Amino acid sequence: MLWPTPYAMTTSLRLGAADGSAIVLPIVPAHGRAPPAFSGPEPIEEAPGITTPGDYAWPGSWKVERDEVHERSIVTWHGNAAVQFPWGSFDHTEQLVYHVADAHPEISAVEGEAESIERLSDRVLTYRGHLAITSDAATFYYRYTRELLRDGVVVRTKTWQEAIPRDLQ
Repeated sequence: MLWPTPYAMTTSLRLGAADGSAIVLPIVPAHGRAPPAFSGPEPIEEAPGITTPGDYAWPGSWKVERDEVHERSIVTWHGNAAVQFPWGSFDHTEQLVYHVADAHPEISAVEGEAESIERLSDRVLTYRGHLAITSDAATFYYRYTRELLRDGVVVRTKTWQEAIPRDLQ
């Protein structure tokens, strides 16, 4: 996860004078030694009766909202996945919402929600996660709660909470 620096900043690109500016990158030569011979990929073993109707949650979908009047941005990411087994199914959804204000990048935030549902012949297990990370100029504030439900009834809940110094900034 990337997080903005706690200091407002402006980035500039300065071009060279008479000679201009340049970036020199390595180039793979068009001619030369033949590439090494690699063997083909090994076959993927697939268990019978298991299907994945969709891809895993990543890369998901992104939505960027820019509020020019208040000089802030909100970025929302959403992903989902599903797997069918002979004995049941597994569905997963996630969402992360990032908040950043141009004038105060030190107080950025992200909230996240995730839910995984395992449907089995004799029960339904639901795992929920709730994430909140905020920051100020000196500290990240992390809070995560995980819940386990069986047939819609909460079986166990655990919360982790920590203040983490912003090092190396």
